Amino acid sequence: MDIKTCVDNQRAYFNTHATLSYAFRFEALTLLKRVIQEHELEIMEALKQDLGKSNFESYMTEIGMVFEELNYARKNLKKWMGFQRVPTPLAQFPAVSFTIAEPFGVALIMAPWNYPFQLTMSPLIGALAAGNCAIVKPSAYAPATSHCIAKLLNIIYDECYVAVIEGGRAENTELLEQRFDTIFFTGGVQVGRLVMEKASRWLTPVTLELGGKSPCLVDASADIELAARRIIFGKLLNAGQTCVAPDYILVDSRVKEPLIKALRSEIIRQYGTNPTLNENYPQIINEKHEQRLNELLMDQPVVYGGLWNQHKLMPTLVVDPDPNSSLMQEEIFGPILPILTYTHFSEALHFIQQREKPLAAYLFSENHKHQDRFLRECSFGGGCLNDTIIHLATTAMPFGGVGHSGMGGYHGYASFKAFSHTKSIVDKSTLIDLPIRYQPVSPWKAKLVRKFMK
Repeated sequence: MDIKTCVDNQRAYFNTHATLSYAFRFEALTLLKRVIQEHELEIMEALKQDLGKSNFESYMTEIGMVFEELNYARKNLKKWMGFQRVPTPLAQFPAVSFTIAEPFGVALIMAPWNYPFQLTMSPLIGALAAGNCAIVKPSAYAPATSHCIAKLLNIIYDECYVAVIEGGRAENTELLEQRFDTIFFTGGVQVGRLVMEKASRWLTPVTLELGGKSPCLVDASADIELAARRIIFGKLLNAGQTCVAPDYILVDSRVKEPLIKALRSEIIRQYGTNPTLNENYPQIINEKHEQRLNELLMDQPVVYGGLWNQHKLMPTLVVDPDPNSSLMQEEIFGPILPILTYTHFSEALHFIQQREKPLAAYLFSENHKHQDRFLRECSFGGGCLNDTIIHLATTAMPFGGVGHSGMGGYHGYASFKAFSHTKSIVDKSTLIDLPIRYQPVSPWKAKLVRKFMK
């Protein structure tokens, strides 16, 4: 089936209103959970083929997070679908005001390669919970997972409801020429701009989950050993191929050397003296990205790591790189961690403020004034105090970017909202009809209007 026909068939199916009922949506989510449970080992094997992920990491960062999203959506779906009462102004008395969510229609979900299962399924859960049809486009850079997703979704859904389009740039281009009712894209800024440009032709709403250089501040009050442990955890998940990984460290000069020492120790503690020989340490996705990382490291002051074994790059620490170098201008998306030094906390905040708004930011500090300034003065999508990464695993909070790091958010209720239009309704009583709003105007009407709306 060609792409245009697929979109047309989904729009025709959506217009039958089959997807609108609670029972239909709940069953769709239940089927998705069941097929993932039944094929869990197959999904893990696909992730291992594409990224070298261990079963532990695959479950923790991909499959388990999808189960959490599914469970949360199924538990709360009826409430999300219901009328949400809001106060009615006195001037509209007597009436009841409420909002209700309606699905956009046919949604396009374009997923990336770094978390190819989780970042496909999580937005799909929101789309189905909201009552949409969906066309899913997995990344061609993760072919084993793409095939697995196509197989699983084809088992449980008709293509008129949920369809998977596999392929590369040609398929992406053709998809973006179609008219969708909403588009959810996860990927880089450059392609995000293209998605937004194409969507503007139809005034299609978009959710863009992009990236950026996520900073990690460490001040002199931080617990250095714990900070190093949590930074290495966040940085080396998926070998650094994570959109919210700490991209670089800004460390107070007073604790610079202890932090570097602790980071080196933590790499060895978590992955051994040669992480490239550790089967639980993932690989770089392909040769293109291997070459990109090599170019970022060229002529950099590497103090630890930097060696390759097959498709794995040893965790690499770079101390005081040139802030204008490619390493500090481009999102790294790999196991390279630049470490820059500051003297005054204001310097670190200014460094972040002068750059594009990142998807995430992290502060390790016991100084409450520093924490307050960090939260108030730095703009970023989301983040943590005294940890990394874990904020995105909370279904009760939206996950998303700001500025160049994206627009819109998802996870939990935010996913449902991302794929819904909120209708505002006033249910006006027919028993009483106050005459003050009608012509002709009179002094007493004007006086009452001012009283009600003052």
